[in-house]
Order: sequence, then C-alpha cells, then structure tokens
Amino acid sequence: MFVGYARTSTIEQAAGYEAQLRDLKSHGCEKIFSEQVSSVNSRRPELERAIDFVRENDVLVVTRLDRLARSVSDLSQIVARLEAKHVGLKILDMAIDTTSPTGRLLMNLVGSIAQFEREIMLARQREGIAKAKAEHKFKGRAPTARRKTSDVVSMHHAGKKPTDIAKELGIGRSSVYRILEEAA
Repeated sequence: MFVGYARTSTIEQAAGYEAQLRDLKSHGCEKIFSEQVSSVNSRRPELERAIDFVRENDVLVVTRLDRLARSVSDLSQIVARLEAKHVGLKILDMAIDTTSPTGRLLMNLVGSIAQFEREIMLARQREGIAKAKAEHKFKGRAPTARRKTSDVVSMHHAGKKPTDIAKELGIGRSSVYRILEEAA
C-alpha cells in the first residue's frame, strides 16, 4: 500500500500543498496524511500518525525530501523507524525508492547535500543580518504589544482593567503593565 505524507510550513503555501496532494493521489496513495506546520517545529503529529499507520511492505511516499526531513539525522531517524517496520520510502521528485540498495544510497547522498545547502543558506542569512545591523538597517521583528500602545493607554483611561485590555487586544498582561508604566 502506498501511504502519502504532505506538509507545508504555512497556510499561505496553498498552491504547493494542493500540488503535493495531487501528486500523491496520482501516484496511487490510498491514504494521505497532511499537515501545515514548520519543519523547525519539533512536533509533526501527522507524520507520526503516518509512521504509526504504515505496515510491513507498505511504502511511505513524499513529493520532496524537504517535506519529510529537516536534516540528515532527522532523515536517518525516520528511515530507521520505517526500516524497523519493513516499510519503504519513496521520494517522487528525485525518483528515490529505498526498497532498493541504490535508492538508499541516493537518499543518503541527497539528504547530505540538502543539509549542506540549508546550512549554507542559514550562514548567508546570518551574514546578511549582521551586515544590516552594522549599517543600522536591521530592526528585527516589530514588538507586537508595543504597536498597540495607543490602544492600551486609551482603554486604560476609559477605565478598563489591565487583564481585560490584554484579553481584548490579544497581548500579555505583563505587556499591558509595561506599556502603562512607560506611558506614565
């Protein structure tokens, strides 16, 4: 039995998500597990369900390697769990099928290259951020609560309690107190 797994990092990646589902169905996957969660997130419940679901001689199918694993060690752990259940892994865009020795070799090579590419990309990103900071162009993520300072202050002047302000604005109560203290 072919069992599919599809993943996107965000809801905004709808086209990629739809494409994965289409490709998995066209490959003959009888059951598909899918989720929209970042691979950086340590919990991928649908992947866990898919691995629990597969049985001996099944094949777990993914469209791309990066939809399944975030590093070579993560990939190795997933493959080891599948192999312990006598389940194969098929990666469609690379035509890799771990039910053969050649497929396992290719998967390990490609996994190593993918991890290398990711590490290079992250290094470039850190360099870019450092350069932007040095040029005073990088400000980081805008503080969520501080953007609501005027709302917090006006609601407080209207007699609302900090707990009610926090709930209504969707910010932490400690942020409300900090804003009110700074505004005083």
